[in-house]
Amino acid sequence: MGRRSRKRVTGESLTGSSRASAGTETDTTTRAERDEARRRRAQELARAQSGGRRSRDDPRLPAPWGPFPLTELVVLLAIGLLIAAFVVRGERGRTMLAAGLLLGSLGGLEVSIREHFAGYRSHTTIFAAAAGVLTIVVVTLVVHPIKLWIVGLIALGMFCLTFWLAREAFKRRSGGVGFKAGHRP
Repeated sequence: MGRRSRKRVTGESLTGSSRASAGTETDTTTRAERDEARRRRAQELARAQSGGRRSRDDPRLPAPWGPFPLTELVVLLAIGLLIAAFVVRGERGRTMLAAGLLLGSLGGLEVSIREHFAGYRSHTTIFAAAAGVLTIVVVTLVVHPIKLWIVGLIALGMFCLTFWLAREAFKRRSGGVGFKAGHRP
């Protein structure tokens, strides 16, 4: 099949108001200008349709290290260590497992810290749980012969204190809102 030719609407055949309503371009624009305008409209449409991507008015803080994907690389390294931990046995495998869990937790916690303290999304419970787990580890290592219920009470106290402090910090950053799950356009 051959190509069909389309009749071109010229500027003389339409009045000014009907030209604007028809959405056609006059002969005063070049092909390159029309192509550029189409490209810009397509980019704006793609940007509007991608709800998860960052826009100019996104309140999240950028990473301190710029566009370098440090957090993503740390999480990738953590995944590699976790996979290797199941292949390698013995003491080295346990060390890889612990390092993978620690690096994965730090990667996720870093993003949570940036989002929370920018007032973008509340991560109060994550911080409180991390503080509680860290308290359990430290108290168990420092005071070795201690009853489990005492360690649990200390961790619960640290959880509650961290929860309250993180909630107040988020309220200050978000303009008084205690909980915000993020925006979905």
